[in-house]
Amino acid sequence: MKPIEEIAAKIGIDKKNLQMYGDYKAKLFPDRIKVEGQKRGKLILVTAMSPTPAGEGKTTTSIGLADAFNRLGKKATASLREPSLGPVFGMKGGATGGGAACVLPQDEINLHFTGDLHAITSAHNLLSAMVDNRLHFDGACGLLDSRTITWKRVLDIDDRVLREVIVGIGGPLRGLARETGFDITAASEVMAILCLSKDLEDLKKRLGNILVGYAPDTKPVFARDLKANGAMTALLKDAIKPNLVQTKEGTPVFIHGGPFANIAHGTSSIIAADLALKLSDYVVTECGFGSELGAVKFFDIVVREGHIPPPDACVLVATVRSLKYHGGVERDELETANIPAVEEGFVNLQKHIANLRFFGVPFVVALNRFFSDTEGEIEKVMELCLKEGVRCALSEVYSKGGEGGIVLANEVLQAIEKDEHSFRHLYPLEMPLVEKIEVVAKKMFGADAVAMEGKTRRKIRRIEKDGFQQLPVCIAKTQYSLSDDDQALGRPEGFTMIVTDASLSAGAGFVVVYCGDIMTMPGLPKIPAAEKIDITPEGRITGLS
Repeated sequence: MKPIEEIAAKIGIDKKNLQMYGDYKAKLFPDRIKVEGQKRGKLILVTAMSPTPAGEGKTTTSIGLADAFNRLGKKATASLREPSLGPVFGMKGGATGGGAACVLPQDEINLHFTGDLHAITSAHNLLSAMVDNRLHFDGACGLLDSRTITWKRVLDIDDRVLREVIVGIGGPLRGLARETGFDITAASEVMAILCLSKDLEDLKKRLGNILVGYAPDTKPVFARDLKANGAMTALLKDAIKPNLVQTKEGTPVFIHGGPFANIAHGTSSIIAADLALKLSDYVVTECGFGSELGAVKFFDIVVREGHIPPPDACVLVATVRSLKYHGGVERDELETANIPAVEEGFVNLQKHIANLRFFGVPFVVALNRFFSDTEGEIEKVMELCLKEGVRCALSEVYSKGGEGGIVLANEVLQAIEKDEHSFRHLYPLEMPLVEKIEVVAKKMFGADAVAMEGKTRRKIRRIEKDGFQQLPVCIAKTQYSLSDDDQALGRPEGFTMIVTDASLSAGAGFVVVYCGDIMTMPGLPKIPAAEKIDITPEGRITGLS
């Protein structure tokens, strides 16, 4: 690794604008960084087909693509999400890329990094404590009706037993007894707010707009009514600053914020992306999971904020093994050659291609190569993409770093320069919330219909009555299927999407719509990644992929 001030100097950031966290990572002061004569860069959004439980290398592809642009003589950076401890110790392990395409220092980024997620957890739980404090002193029907509290607590660890809890038991000194629960920090509205705020003042305003519950007269009660947003902002004063690190090849990388895409909006902060675009010719950013989740939310939530333009191009990551998985192959058989299964599973990629075409953004399918892929399988994917009339490039960044991404980078450059760009949103904001849900479900997921119980429909009408109809919707569902059923692989058709709940994220500026069995607090798998993580007597962390 190179000293972080050398990495910063590559994109014109002086050391005086760095808040150092050791030798290899730093926070930035965006308001101090003056950019003169730099044309705003091109934005490339990396998304994917529906993943397998093992992941398909979207972050690795993003990092390798940024390295490849620099190898081509372009001034390129990447803007990525921060890892959450939940997946790190749970299903996925680390989230800093892999092989020759990764960001450094890996162990520090994957674990505590610069403390942003801890600060978000503390700010969220401060508001939780202030809600219960008000109930303790005012009683069940003071400013807040205890039966209507919507604000939970958060923790950055997968822990299923905390999904539903009872607080305040044990007598009057323990507060008011009531049911509540925990979400994971990456699903917190505070995380979404941090990533969508343009500056500290905007952050404070948005935090004040958090809905915590309702008064006895049914009026909404917000965090500002509890005078909580000032202290919450104080806890986040450093967390709002973007973090700068580097790839193995010395490419500058902004890593900031980490909302989940299957629950929240799934992209890193607009502050980091905006700064990167001012300092670079090309910026590679990623959105979570498949196009029907992360990409849709980037287009219809993030871009609508007005601080980040629509992407100049997209990269749609696919793998031979994910195609075989969606073609019916069991997970332990994915490394066995199976061209018929590749053809069978291509229908999933086909739907993601159709999704990106709808938004009118040029894109390239990146076939992320794994060691077990055969030449015949790779040729079959290329052939199927050619029939679809889409650009496709083999990506070998895991084994070769930036060199293995040059073919992909050149194809992206061609897409930007030659392909039509006619961006459009999925729906107008004036549309009623239920209709917005139906548009997303039918056009992006392939559903025939949407169903919900009366109480959910009434909750949505209540959100509209309170003046929030013009917000975009953020669909929370499984990432493993285009539908709301994680067992429905390939390209499900003729299904009804089941909406189970809805909640208002007034500070973040969207309405969360919960579908199927989605959980906002994940549980650990049978064999969690934490079992493989250890530390040597010398202090070197092992097993952190």
